[in-house]
Amino acid sequence: MGLFLLFAAAVLFTFTGNEVHGGNLVKRSLKNTVPCFEDGRFYRNPERPIHKMWTNTECAKYYLCLDGEVFEFKCSVGLLFDVTRQICDFKQNVDNCDITAEARVPKPLLDAAQCEERSQLGCGDGTCLPNEYFCDGSVDCADGSDEGWCDVENDPNAADPCDLSVCELPDCFCSKDGTIIPSRLERTQTPQMIVLTFDDAINFENWELYTQKIFTPGRKNPNGCPIRATFFISHQYTNYAHVQKMWNDGHEIAIHSITHRGPEEWWSRNATIEDWFDEMVGQANIINRFSNVRMEELRGMRVPFLRVGWNRQFLMMKEFGFVYDSSMVAPHSNPPLWPYTLDYKMPHACNGNNQFCPSRSYPGIWEMVMNQLEAGDYTCGMVDTCPPHMNGDDVYKMFVHNFKRHYHTNRAPYGLYFHSTWFRKQEYLDAFLRFLDDMQKHPDVYFVTNYQAVEWIRQPTPLNQLGHFEPWQCAPKQLDPNEVACNLPRTCKLHSRVLQQDRYLFTCNECPAQYPWIRNEFGLD
Repeated sequence: MGLFLLFAAAVLFTFTGNEVHGGNLVKRSLKNTVPCFEDGRFYRNPERPIHKMWTNTECAKYYLCLDGEVFEFKCSVGLLFDVTRQICDFKQNVDNCDITAEARVPKPLLDAAQCEERSQLGCGDGTCLPNEYFCDGSVDCADGSDEGWCDVENDPNAADPCDLSVCELPDCFCSKDGTIIPSRLERTQTPQMIVLTFDDAINFENWELYTQKIFTPGRKNPNGCPIRATFFISHQYTNYAHVQKMWNDGHEIAIHSITHRGPEEWWSRNATIEDWFDEMVGQANIINRFSNVRMEELRGMRVPFLRVGWNRQFLMMKEFGFVYDSSMVAPHSNPPLWPYTLDYKMPHACNGNNQFCPSRSYPGIWEMVMNQLEAGDYTCGMVDTCPPHMNGDDVYKMFVHNFKRHYHTNRAPYGLYFHSTWFRKQEYLDAFLRFLDDMQKHPDVYFVTNYQAVEWIRQPTPLNQLGHFEPWQCAPKQLDPNEVACNLPRTCKLHSRVLQQDRYLFTCNECPAQYPWIRNEFGLD
């Protein structure tokens, strides 16, 4: 969806005398009819008629004041202006037509407030509160200043830098720059892990791709076990009988939210701790109920659009018991980064536009950091965000080149992150399958799930001992009868009150009364 957004904040201006030229500029010099807000940001007309503010015409207008001059802009047809995100977006993603300008939260005084209690810090208005209230995800200052200036650099309770004298495996892992091999194992004794992940629904559109093209019986790791992947499942359009079969076959099932809702920044800026529980724990409940995947095996999550959810996301993860997150795309680096625990400050910058990474310490929670791929002069996190002009040979060379970046340096896990739609281009699928088959020739390359990678990092095991490394073995899973995927799942045609339409749900279990959704994961009537 991001490809279709018109970024209002990126409108280019050129000054010629008193003229301003912009792609969406409609009118200039409106200072006599529209007030001037001199803060360098776009805003709505504060004097617009109340009965018109939710109309498409009025909500598509926005203004900018420069040197006392007010300029009017208008979104392209079909788009409305989101004043919080400063962009034009589709109507279903804009819910603030009634807001004139984004409220600017004052900066807290902190120590400058000279609070009487040493354990307290000052709000922007001078009110003193316990220091743990600042940047904890809940607004406590009357002016909101305790939560308005929170990032890795401004959190008074921020995590400390890596302390190697305290941080020890198996429960804690860090290094100064994130590039050190666990237990300082020799590179030649370190297996090269390749982690394949697939986001969103598993259904009829990609079932053959997964079961007949990629994960075929002949593709095995050097220990004789089938190659495995991690599937981050979102709710809509998912066939839960298929999910159950993938879990039976040894793949890892992980969480990607119920709604996968937009706008993208909602996840990083607006979602409350309760929202995070509803979306992520709710999806775990849905998978457990309709795919029979054991709750204790739902260990990881990835945020939609890779929009990291600051401390609120990780507070939820800590409370629920998630083992790892895999949503942070690290800045491009050579050598690449190893996963790490969030006991200490991240070993890299918070990468991305308006990203909101965690600033606190979350002991024992792993970040399966996403290293970017090199694709010519470009870098990309998800494979499908790599340059679209590449042909099959280019894609194959990209896979091999980035494999060598990992294999010949510090052997950090090599992640290839996909949406299944990327494989619709036959030459891309062919290039990927060729790469898979090439990797089978290496006796030290293993395709593992995210959780299997975490288990190896917790217990760094040299190559010559991997034959006995239990987390990478493939003994048949001991399943209860209801955990075995059925051959003929139930097709449930269900009405959704929220979506206001019917949806189909496929499961080996009984059909629910309603389509499962936020705050009604079990589809109760």
